[in-house]
Amino acid sequence: MTLALYARRKEWPLQAVTVRLEHSKIHAQDCAECETKEGKLDRIEREITLEGKLSDEQKARLMEIADRCPVHRTLTSEISIHTTLVGGPRNGPPNPPDARTAPA
Repeated sequence: MTLALYARRKEWPLQAVTVRLEHSKIHAQDCAECETKEGKLDRIEREITLEGKLSDEQKARLMEIADRCPVHRTLTSEISIHTTLVGGPRNGPPNPPDARTAPA
């Protein structure tokens, strides 16, 4: 989406963009460019196909833009996930026993 919007704004002849991703786990020691050196890391292989009569300079610029899209930036930044249970118990049992229906 980011690439298509950029190309449209520049009036470049981009007809279609296809992105193929492959996710795997690799050993950190096998990743020379990674900061983490122990354990396993997530690796995403990304292939981008640009369709249209684009110059080499336009293709290169679109590849730069691909690295600055919101999804790419999110995946390459530090991520903190906070989870909240919605509609569930806060403290204590989920359904306290009812004196009228509880066995004696």
